[in-house]
Amino acid sequence: MIRGTGADLRARRTSSVELVADAIARIERHGQQLRAFITVTGKQAKEQALEADRELAAGVDRGPLHGIPIALKDLFLTRGVRTTAGSRLYENFVPDYDATVVERLRAAGAVILGKLNMHEMAYGITSANPHFGPVRNPWNPEHSPGGSSGGSAAAVAARMVYMAMGSDTGGSIRIPAAFCGTVGLKPTYGRVSRYGALPLGWSLDHMGPLTRTVRDAALVLNAIAGRDPKDSTSSRRPVADYVPEEGCSIRGLRVGIPENFYFERVDADVERAVRGAIERAESLGASVRPVQLPDVAALNAVARVVLLAEASAMAGPALARRELFGGDVLALFDQGRLVPATDYIDAQRLRKIMRRDFHRIWNEIDCLMTPTTPNVAPKIGDTTVRLGGRDEDVRLATTRLVRGINALGYPALSLPCGISGGGLPIGVQIVGAAFAEATVLRLGAALEDGGVGILPCPIG
Repeated sequence: MIRGTGADLRARRTSSVELVADAIARIERHGQQLRAFITVTGKQAKEQALEADRELAAGVDRGPLHGIPIALKDLFLTRGVRTTAGSRLYENFVPDYDATVVERLRAAGAVILGKLNMHEMAYGITSANPHFGPVRNPWNPEHSPGGSSGGSAAAVAARMVYMAMGSDTGGSIRIPAAFCGTVGLKPTYGRVSRYGALPLGWSLDHMGPLTRTVRDAALVLNAIAGRDPKDSTSSRRPVADYVPEEGCSIRGLRVGIPENFYFERVDADVERAVRGAIERAESLGASVRPVQLPDVAALNAVARVVLLAEASAMAGPALARRELFGGDVLALFDQGRLVPATDYIDAQRLRKIMRRDFHRIWNEIDCLMTPTTPNVAPKIGDTTVRLGGRDEDVRLATTRLVRGINALGYPALSLPCGISGGGLPIGVQIVGAAFAEATVLRLGAALEDGGVGILPCPIG
């Protein structure tokens, strides 16, 4: 965990150089099988680690991330290191500046091990990348790690790094977190700068961390959150200290459990594990109550229309070079070009109405608890999943419980809550009101303290 390892660094029980050497050894041991990385920057990481050790020895302390090995989803621009977005379109693109998130992580002293594999252009949930190879799930390499931040989740689950940055446009942090047994945090829209992150859907993209624990995610949020004048959508709202105190209480916290949609057509193992996490929250003093939500299916439809249109507009002239794209991503871009402008505008109007409708639930509750996904990780190549006695498209099923939260812009956390009968992780999702990250993280940390959460490393 980041905090414990940081204490070891400051007590000279270990060094950043040793941490980086261990990380590189794990990357070399498991890299060919898991394909979590596209680019490993081992030489630069060793130099950064040496500097971190020198600074800490001299009493220069940049904070909890100082000297900690991390990695970045390969859509964050990195000065002097190629940024591919998992695509042939950018396979030789070497930026001359860092994304704001990268700048802030460097300023916090984090040591960057490299750039992580992902679903091409961040447009999918499998991370079966046709150009850099499919990312595999550390719990079972025959299964998907989820996407689009599949490399980020796999690298954290396999203990290659302590934290990996991801992006989430329709569940792309939370899905791989659930499938790989890590924590994944999607902050409120505008809480973390998107400047220098290659976009997919401008009004849906969120940047956030994947970590081993909830408090690790909070430490990272402390480092990367806040106003960025380079990003016109970033919020001026003050940044809090998001790290829950040890032994934090959730007594009296109003936790809503959806009566509609979120527990429909859900795998039996998933429902059992999530219901168990809810019972644990109640035993810790939370006030658990049923809540009726607005039409989530309609919200998902709105989010799909918005993303189809925005992603195709983003791809723009590059779509003339069709040979550069994998078939699944190209098909989605082509679908987006068929969305009429009137449909996009109507979807944005309905989105505004639904935000108003959802806003009312925060008068009754402080946060929601739901499954992150209705299913555990499917096998690589599976196109359908059987839920509620019927086959569903794996992409639509997997995003069903997370996609709408992007349209609302709310913060959402996924943390592990159990293992399926087949030995695969299960995630529980905690959703809060806009800018209520502290509440979401407090509930997540209390659950971890209460025995829900941290899973063992799935590989040696």
